[in-house]
Amino acid sequence: MGRPAAFIFDMDGIIVDSMPYHFISWHEALKSFGVSVSCLDVYLKEGEKWQNSVVSFLRKENIKPTKRNLKKIFSIHEKVFKKLFRRAIFKGAPELLKELKKKGFKLGLVTGTNSTRVKKIISAELAGIFDTIVTGDEVEKSKPHPEPYLKAAKQLGILPRNCVVIENAPYGVESAKKAGMFCIAVATSLPKEYLKRADLVIDKLQQISSVI
Repeated sequence: MGRPAAFIFDMDGIIVDSMPYHFISWHEALKSFGVSVSCLDVYLKEGEKWQNSVVSFLRKENIKPTKRNLKKIFSIHEKVFKKLFRRAIFKGAPELLKELKKKGFKLGLVTGTNSTRVKKIISAELAGIFDTIVTGDEVEKSKPHPEPYLKAAKQLGILPRNCVVIENAPYGVESAKKAGMFCIAVATSLPKEYLKRADLVIDKLQQISSVI
């Protein structure tokens, strides 16, 4: 591709080092229903709406998902996450965003997390760097469907082919590629073997400056 016009970032696992907290929270919440999930199970589901993930985890154990047990599982997750979470921005993330902004690129943030929690996870100052933020409660279909990234591109006023997505999870990579975007995957949460569908796989966020 030629010079891109926009960079669109995933949040969890790219901007904020929050995936370990999500794993512990889902593990504890599902354990109350006799469902055991591994770190890999949770990380491979990253990006889709939590309801979809929980339903698949329950069905795998032949447990019928109901509004009642979904509500209870989410409530436990929220309680554990709130208790444990400590904001940790990935090293180099703010500097990279400011560098891209200075160079004239449009910036977007796309996450499966709802808008209320996004405000708690990233600071207002950091959120203000982005030209648009698309959260999980603002789309009908979550990753791996392309809707989240297509919506971000539309809000930025940039054609999908002129957007570069920065992801760390298979569902996010699939969403970006289905949207017709170039995708750079960063191996922050999963080994590179799980990110092969991306156009480029790197080890650290700081490497992006040298490849754009």
